[in-house]
Amino acid sequence: MLRKVLVANRGEIAVRIIRECMDASLETVAVYSKGEEDALHTLMAGEAVCIGGPRPADSYLNIDNIISAAVNTGCDAIHPGFGFLSENSDFARACEDNDLKFIGPAADVIDMMGNKSAARDMMKRAGVPVVPGSDGPVTTAEEAVDVAEQIGYPVLVKASAGGGGRGMRRADDREGVIRAYSEASAEAESCFGNGELYVEKLVEDPRHIEFQILADSQGNVIHLGERNCSIQRRNQKMIEEAPAFGFSDQIRKKMGAAAVRAAEAAGYENAGTIEFIMDDEDNYYFIEMNTRLQVEHPVTEMVTGVNIVNEQLRIASGLPLSLKQEDVRISGHALECRIAAEDVYRNFAPCPGRIDFLHFPAGNGVRVDSAVYNGCEISPYYDSMIAKVITTGGTRLEAVRRMRRALEETAIEGVSTTLPIQDLIMYSRDFLRGTYNTGYMEKHLQEILDIYEAAGGRNESTDRK
Repeated sequence: MLRKVLVANRGEIAVRIIRECMDASLETVAVYSKGEEDALHTLMAGEAVCIGGPRPADSYLNIDNIISAAVNTGCDAIHPGFGFLSENSDFARACEDNDLKFIGPAADVIDMMGNKSAARDMMKRAGVPVVPGSDGPVTTAEEAVDVAEQIGYPVLVKASAGGGGRGMRRADDREGVIRAYSEASAEAESCFGNGELYVEKLVEDPRHIEFQILADSQGNVIHLGERNCSIQRRNQKMIEEAPAFGFSDQIRKKMGAAAVRAAEAAGYENAGTIEFIMDDEDNYYFIEMNTRLQVEHPVTEMVTGVNIVNEQLRIASGLPLSLKQEDVRISGHALECRIAAEDVYRNFAPCPGRIDFLHFPAGNGVRVDSAVYNGCEISPYYDSMIAKVITTGGTRLEAVRRMRRALEETAIEGVSTTLPIQDLIMYSRDFLRGTYNTGYMEKHLQEILDIYEAAGGRNESTDRK
């Protein structure tokens, strides 16, 4: 059994993990960077250790300092949360080398699933549908062109070690592939230290559907249903919901079984997510596996009643899953809006600064995951997300109505946020019909901004500094 856990993260996810550890009677250690001495996660943990300067490379990405903090405080486990080192195999190995339980999958599994080309090959062998593309990496631009012309344009030239939209370029013809190969390879080398690329068919404006996986050390693997994460801006999710609206039970069952096969093929342990894209004809294709806890996991928790972080702690302690697949029940509907400190009129540029006034919503069916408070500073060094507002309802419409109320009840002054845009999306016809896809924001953003400005919202909120 675990005894003492270091949380190698910050913000709302660090707060969430610390709370779950406290509920499980586990001691906690927070780490923080200089300037974050009064961050909420440092105040909540039993101990807090400064691990370096404010730049991520000096602190939350500094493996040696984090391991030293865990060893010196007598921890026996590290929870990486999401982002930062959560999918870093070197970090997982460093934990293992220092007799620290990494609360996540094994380092070799992270490597295997982090290489998109190798993961595609594994999924094909496991009978999981993948997007048509190259068999393994392509080593020259001409080889990329040959693949593109076999599968047909448009295509994506993608980094094998990529993620978050980095090292990825669209190409619509031969010249585009040659240009994309050069640009994507250079970006991938810069961002990931690995310029290897592969080519796959571009499914235009698909739905982004993902399945939550839990797997223990005894070989038990289950899924907790799906989430629709198609409302995105620059490949970053803004709104998520569970279950996906308009899905047939047949499709849900097939995709869930494919997700479980994918995790089994990888020899996976702990929480993870199998991500698919789906076209207009309900054809679905594996795109990647996130070998960590997802930002949007709360919507799954709210419709299943399963505490995913608690299950992570159980799995890391060597215990079996607390439920079987037949025990999983989806009840009602849940939505999540990721509120980010960004200026929507400056192409969603990060908007760091001081929060002068803050009020979060409450009431039946409303949950807020956040680490900000009145007077706190939003750092320019880290991700701009400052809160997640989650609502539930017996039906999707009830959850939507509750989200409208929750967002309108939320007040954040001092920094610009995405909140007004997400509020207006709750009234969008395409969103209400559930017919939206990953092209939604590109298609509707200017319309939403015009409506917001016409209502006087720009002066009221987004000009605040």
